[in-house]
This record gives sequence, structure tokens and C-alpha cells, in this order.
Amino acid sequence: MSSATIKKIIPCKKKQLIEMVLDIEKYPEFVPWCIEGQVHDKNESADLITFKGDLKVGKSILNETFSSHVSYYKEKDKIIVTNLDGPLKHLKNEWTFKEINNGTQLEFFVDFELKNPVLNSVMKKSFELGLNKIAKSFEQRAVSLFK
Repeated sequence: MSSATIKKIIPCKKKQLIEMVLDIEKYPEFVPWCIEGQVHDKNESADLITFKGDLKVGKSILNETFSSHVSYYKEKDKIIVTNLDGPLKHLKNEWTFKEINNGTQLEFFVDFELKNPVLNSVMKKSFELGLNKIAKSFEQRAVSLFK
């Protein structure tokens, strides 16, 4: 399995950053390798938002669709994503948001494993580079939208 944690201060309001992360339909506009994002079966209560999210990632004809269950716990300011279907054997990622002065401390944890052992081995080698590129894309998007 590959796992990592990234912690950053993003210069925007917590609510804005959470809304941006939950809006996976916009991911193709700024997330590297993301071709399409869809939300299905969205439910909202006073303290919880859940939905099924599909992300198609890759390049041109070489792509895969990942289906995940997304839960946003409003009182904890935490988003938890787990794998439902696709090329992943295992996925857990957590987004935690904490307001600090005029910005938001974002902590992102990801732990995953691909079903294909060969691809999993290749992914491990480039995992950190890819993760940092994706993290930077979220930060740049937040700054461009909200600063």
C-alpha cells in the first residue's frame, strides 16, 4: 500500500475550501489526470453529507473510473472517502479542515492499493511526485477562486 499525509495552510475560508473539495464535478478543470467527475445519490442531513463519487482519471483512451463513497461530517470538518469500485483494492482518504487566522489548515491523508500488482509497483515509485502535484493543484485552485 501507498500512504502519505500532507498538511498546508491555504489562504481561504474553511467553508470555501470544503465546498471546493466536495465539488468533484469541477475536478477536471484543475486536478491533473482527472477527465471527468460525477456525483450520484447525494444525501444531506443536519450534520452529514454523503454521496457516491465517480472520477475518471488517466489520459485519452488510457483511463479508469474510480467509484468512492464520500462522507462529510460537518461538526468535525472532516471528509472521509472510501473505495467502492474500480482499479483500487483499497482506498481511504481523509480531509480535515481547521480555521487558522484568515486561512485554513488542511490536512490530507491518503492510503491506497491498486488491484493490479504491476501497476501498484509502478504507482509506488511515482506516488509522492503525483500526490504533490495534485495537492498543489488544489492549493492553486483555492487561491485563484477565493483570495
